[in-house]
Amino acid sequence: MRIAVSIVKWLMLLAGVLLLSAAIWLWFAPPDLIRVGSNYAAKTVCSNVFLAGRLPEDVLADDVQAPGHPLLKLMRVDVNPMDATVRAGLLRWFGKGTALFRGGTGCVAAPDGQLQAARGGLLDMATPSGGPATLWPEGARIDAAGHPEISNILDDPAMTGPGMRAVVVVHEGRIIGERLGPNVYHHEQPLIGWSMTKPVNAAIVGTLVRAGRLSVDDASLFPAWEGDGRSEITIAHLLGMESGLAFRESYDGVTDVTRMLYLEPDMAAFAAAKPLAHDVGEHFSYSSGSSVLAARAWQDTFEDPEAALRWPREAFFEPLGMDTAVFETDARGTFVGSSYLYASPRDWARFGQLLLQDGEWNGQQILPEGWVEWMRTPTEASGGDYGRGLWMHGPRVTTPPDQHQDTGFDLPDDAYWMIGHDGQTITIIPSRDLVVVRMGLTPTILAYKPQSLVEAVVKALDERKRLRAMEP
Repeated sequence: MRIAVSIVKWLMLLAGVLLLSAAIWLWFAPPDLIRVGSNYAAKTVCSNVFLAGRLPEDVLADDVQAPGHPLLKLMRVDVNPMDATVRAGLLRWFGKGTALFRGGTGCVAAPDGQLQAARGGLLDMATPSGGPATLWPEGARIDAAGHPEISNILDDPAMTGPGMRAVVVVHEGRIIGERLGPNVYHHEQPLIGWSMTKPVNAAIVGTLVRAGRLSVDDASLFPAWEGDGRSEITIAHLLGMESGLAFRESYDGVTDVTRMLYLEPDMAAFAAAKPLAHDVGEHFSYSSGSSVLAARAWQDTFEDPEAALRWPREAFFEPLGMDTAVFETDARGTFVGSSYLYASPRDWARFGQLLLQDGEWNGQQILPEGWVEWMRTPTEASGGDYGRGLWMHGPRVTTPPDQHQDTGFDLPDDAYWMIGHDGQTITIIPSRDLVVVRMGLTPTILAYKPQSLVEAVVKALDERKRLRAMEP
């Protein structure tokens, strides 16, 4: 009996030592996966609290702890409004993720803990200015009462999909239907576009081309690339995902993209250090690193870093009336041109409408003539799937690679798409003068395809047109 008791005590002591050792290890040297999760939690809560005005506990439960990696279920966050910081960690103590709110450039993760260095680039926030008496897109007033067929579609959860946060339907330049989902409290609330940021970044490059600051054929973009094959990479290669750089775009752990977004204070330097894996211009490889490098390249055309930070708002967002748009940077001041643009659903619709109108807005040419056509022209390396930030097809979630056809959907041939992580899409159909925005928190495992929503809207508008043509 005494031996048994001694063994139990010994085992309990051993377990205590192991737990203490594990806690010390996690505190001083947490694995990168925990650090990724902690910085992701801090950054996500920071942006949604300080930009979107949401409650921290709602963001943690609905966004950070959404279906995905079980590690995120153990994340805890602390928000300090006094110094505009958010700290997060596994069970609050392990991982030490930190994010900082910086006004007009939104929130930034500071994975190195250097908050003072991350505080640079503070810009004033824009104030939404659309008057209620002015029709969208010039103002905030809409009149969708005459489109009950669109309302019926948007009232169908099967059409808008699980986790829907907003749907906006724009026809002939006016909003004819919209819905807001849970945790979207008003029409000016910014929502993250994830990879829908990529075509916005490409459009901003267009404003710099129009201003004569750069060319899409510019090469030798970074000093570190001089003397090797990377010096042949152009702006066009970066926007078209044809750089040839080795970069793993996967979210199944600590990969190139998750390391860049949540462990690297200087994202551009991390992406620029990647070697060539393929000949430049010969291979399509979807890469958020390439989009960040494109942003760094156009920012480098300015001698004054502050002038570069102001450019998107002054040259692009303000002329379009995208007053809620906030383009976030990394901790060293590079715009995260792959992922971090927040804007209201109506402002995302404004961007879609700009593309529909070939870069013209209220009589002003915002983008160079032919720029949108160039963006939506598929590259040869992509096999006809991708242009510069734009897809020629809708999301292909859960579709096997050997069945990559948009079967089962009857969409106009000229439809093209902006596609972002977790169910963000904008569909532009010039032949129907139509833009459909659908945003949400809809992981791939839910298998929702917004093609069904767009198809239903197109058919409803076509039927409406047919019936009107029959009227005496």
